[in-house]
Amino acid sequence: MTSVSVCLTLILPRQLRDELFDYLSEQTDLVRGFTAFDAAGHGTAVRLQSMAERVKGHANQVIVWIVLPRNDAARLLDRVRASFTGTNLVYWILPVAEFGTID
Repeated sequence: MTSVSVCLTLILPRQLRDELFDYLSEQTDLVRGFTAFDAAGHGTAVRLQSMAERVKGHANQVIVWIVLPRNDAARLLDRVRASFTGTNLVYWILPVAEFGTID
């Protein structure tokens, strides 16, 4: 039986970018690759960490997308929780209807 693919989205403060990228690159049993993008976090739940963020009115963040089997996403999320406790990392998981590469 084939596992259902999902997209795990992680949003974290930009200052943790390199640490998370290194961490994900070490999870070779679960992560085959990921995509990342710089973002600006807005809203009452967003923590503005620096004076510059408070002046700009948004938090400098990074979004990471990882497509992987549902069971692997749960395992990876458990590891991320243990390694990034207290970092205000936001996540969600969505189903992926189709995933592939066009060569």
